[in-house]
Amino acid sequence: MRQRVIVGWARRVAYAAWIAGCCAACGLAAQAQIAVNQPIPAVATVHIDAARSTGAEIPRTIFGTFLEPIGNSTYNGLWAEILQNPSLEMGLWDTNHVRDMVAANPALARATELDVPLPWEPLNYGQGNRYELRYGDAANSWMSLRIFGLPGQPTGIRQEVYLPVQRTLAYNGSLYARHVSGPTGLEISLRVRNSTEVLASAHVDAAAADWTKYSFQLTLPADRLHRLDPADFVVQVDGDEDVDVDEFSLMPADALDGLDPDAVAMAKALDTPLVRFGGNFTSGYHWENGIGPRDRRVSMRNLAWGIPEYNTFGTDEFLHFCRLIGAQPQVALNLGSGTPAEAAAWVKYIDEHWSPHSGLLWELGNELWGNWNLGYPTLNQLAARTLAFSKAVRAADPQARLIATGEDPDNFKQWNATQLANPPGTFDYLSAHFVVTNTDTQMPHASADFIDAAAFALPVELGRRLEQEQQQINSFPAFANKAHIAFTEWLFIGHRPGTPNFTNLGGAIDTAGFLNMLMRHAEITPVSDMTGIMEFAGIWKKRGQVYASPGYWALRMYSTAHASRPVAVETQSGSYSVEHGVGRLPSIADVPYLDVFAALNDGGDRLTLFCVNRSLDTDIPADIRVDGFSPAERAEVETLRGDGVGDANDEDDPDHVIPSRTGEAVQSGAMHHVFPHESVTVITLRKSS
Repeated sequence: MRQRVIVGWARRVAYAAWIAGCCAACGLAAQAQIAVNQPIPAVATVHIDAARSTGAEIPRTIFGTFLEPIGNSTYNGLWAEILQNPSLEMGLWDTNHVRDMVAANPALARATELDVPLPWEPLNYGQGNRYELRYGDAANSWMSLRIFGLPGQPTGIRQEVYLPVQRTLAYNGSLYARHVSGPTGLEISLRVRNSTEVLASAHVDAAAADWTKYSFQLTLPADRLHRLDPADFVVQVDGDEDVDVDEFSLMPADALDGLDPDAVAMAKALDTPLVRFGGNFTSGYHWENGIGPRDRRVSMRNLAWGIPEYNTFGTDEFLHFCRLIGAQPQVALNLGSGTPAEAAAWVKYIDEHWSPHSGLLWELGNELWGNWNLGYPTLNQLAARTLAFSKAVRAADPQARLIATGEDPDNFKQWNATQLANPPGTFDYLSAHFVVTNTDTQMPHASADFIDAAAFALPVELGRRLEQEQQQINSFPAFANKAHIAFTEWLFIGHRPGTPNFTNLGGAIDTAGFLNMLMRHAEITPVSDMTGIMEFAGIWKKRGQVYASPGYWALRMYSTAHASRPVAVETQSGSYSVEHGVGRLPSIADVPYLDVFAALNDGGDRLTLFCVNRSLDTDIPADIRVDGFSPAERAEVETLRGDGVGDANDEDDPDHVIPSRTGEAVQSGAMHHVFPHESVTVITLRKSS
């Protein structure tokens, strides 16, 4: 181990010299931009005094998560519906998404020329114009599709799909049809992609002249379609039949009232206490579009992200998801295009459909300071709008806990001061967000090592900024020591391979460092929602396979520990400082290489150590001593590590980066452990019997 420490130290010295040269060439101060304050010792020491409490009790609500319809987080993700654009609408995607779809499958350009809406395709492109989009009088939303059959030729539409065949072979479906002329039969099938080979089929006699819903079941044979293989979902008419079709659905038979069971299981195992339903889409979301019978809900574009909002995952489905995973709903209200009356009605609806029936967390808008949010207020409009919505919500639920929109920790003073000019009781929390691009450094041409070290330091400086935010809150008598901070979005993004990003091990190290910071500041930041429970640092679904990012595993390691009573920790492991780092927080002093936080559970019979090794190349051996607690002779050790910061999981290798579990000896309250470089470790000590 000593040899590795020396090599690591030499690497840092050489890197510092390289940085100094770059700085001189670019006109920056010619000094090391990652300054080693204290080198990593040959053996670090960690002393825990479990008899000495430090800081506020850790609320479960700092382990919250965040769900927003973006990417494939809900549709094609948590929501188990396999088909896209099931209502056959035009204009659901913006031009950027259409460009990407056509680039992935160039034939779709021809499909749109034939009046077949994305991402549907004709069964046979060579037949030419056999399709017409019909406007008005649709079974759902605004459009339906008329198919004109050809005698003796298979005519119909299809869509590329990915099925979770590793979990189930049975699928339930439905469609609406209206017979126009000719035969009345429809063959519904699953086929090998771009092939006539039928894997499963069902026949529907769609004879009704009015819109009628027809149901069907499809069961695949075993071992004919493999995990991650594409298939075609096909609707074929009989002979020269003319028929209108609309509002399809294809669900795995094991869906949990529309929810993907794999995603639900992983979300439940996360043991998160909160799920925030919000984000940029909030400012244009009208909740009444997402209630009532699902096949009557209207499809439209999600204006924030340029993707479809089918409204099939609405309020009731969100509450159902929260119940299944044991989390409380936290809802962001529409302060963009919405009204106070609309917000109050949503509060009342959710209170009536949730138990207990009041006292939930409600967020008064999302990032209202950003011009990307529909109907954002000016600074002069902000306080009055917040107050109007606050009064409406409190009238609907006097016990509601309100989060007003605050600014980010690096730019909060003027915006938050405007909110704090409101009367007492207007809100209980000011929100904070930190969605940062790690690779945007002040250091030009920064190396991957520099980006890594600067990114890993960010939580340390964020903790200091949160203290400044609370100081500002306390300077306003109406809110002093009454209002606190809710960190309702946080995410670390890397636009360079091998640097910390929400999808890789580096993102997990950022996540763990951020959670350590939150636990140290639990008194001023008792609410936090990691971005997100689906996609980003959370659970993903691609090509029918559900898996989790390393960041999910880091949050799960922390959340499931149920540690609540912080105790004193002294760590001697070396530290570094950053200059010209990530542009939003470029200067960060005194960043410990080994970041250790310790806490007891409520019963006092379990002591947990949350440990982050930020070193890029040095395993840190440490002598750990515990006073004030008599541990059993065996410690439980859970470690999240990889071969490098860029290691990630994907649908091909879903378990590439997951925690490993081992046991280690403890003697007389002491143990020795080697913390791998770039790793997250949770050590659990149980009280001796």
